[in-house]
Amino acid sequence: MYAKLALSTLLLHLLIPLGSCEEGDNHMHHVHSSHLHHHHTTDPGPDPSLSIFFFPENLNVGNTMKIYFPNRQLSDSLPHLLSKQEADAIPFSSQKLPQILRLFSFSAGSPQAAAIAATLEECDRRPIRGEQKFCATSSQSLSEFVETIFGPDTPTEAVSTYHLKRSESDGGAAQNYGIVGIWQIPSPKLVSCHTMPYAYTVFYCHYHDSDNRVYRVSLAGENGDAVEAIAVCHMDTSQWGPTHVAFAVLGVEPGSTPVCHFFPADNFVWVPIMSEQI
Repeated sequence: MYAKLALSTLLLHLLIPLGSCEEGDNHMHHVHSSHLHHHHTTDPGPDPSLSIFFFPENLNVGNTMKIYFPNRQLSDSLPHLLSKQEADAIPFSSQKLPQILRLFSFSAGSPQAAAIAATLEECDRRPIRGEQKFCATSSQSLSEFVETIFGPDTPTEAVSTYHLKRSESDGGAAQNYGIVGIWQIPSPKLVSCHTMPYAYTVFYCHYHDSDNRVYRVSLAGENGDAVEAIAVCHMDTSQWGPTHVAFAVLGVEPGSTPVCHFFPADNFVWVPIMSEQI
């Protein structure tokens, strides 16, 4: 099994922060109104954490974009995926919310309870047309979902954003980044996985049967940061919900234009290992 991960199984009782780049109907992130003209700007307005969305035409060497990269790493989440035996012993459903809150000693009105409820709602949501989605609560279930999409005989790898250099003044704030290099990663299929806020590590993973393109982008920040970022461009957004946060940020409507976004460092994308990459 090519996608299998060798991961430890430490159970966390702290919430794993949410990566702010969910596709489809976004029930996890407050949407700020935006009336920006999409050919000229991708200013997210009052919330700098929304500085991740852009258009394909913005992806050119020499261009500058304001981008938000939270101060998190994939290593913060991956080592803490449960084993299948541990995960299967814990209820994971909106219908079991009261039991889950009691299990982890969260009061019903707490912010933690609200985050857990929202994650369960998103995981229980029916997929949009052309989408296969899964919330992985264990290393084995994550591997099995990836194998379902690519097939058992296709070698795959997970690619993610990583920081070559982070300035002391960064603090995870949005800053202007200059694009110094762009490489498209061959990917006839891809599976995106995002961290979700929960009592232990949960990845929301999904595959869209549509035209999606993956890029590795070298970025130089105005504060001295250096980032090798993963970006995905969705060429068909016609099936996305009209309340998706990307449309509010970019000032467009579903299906009107391709939408791209950067991945934070604690999210990742599964892609096939093509022969020219080996």
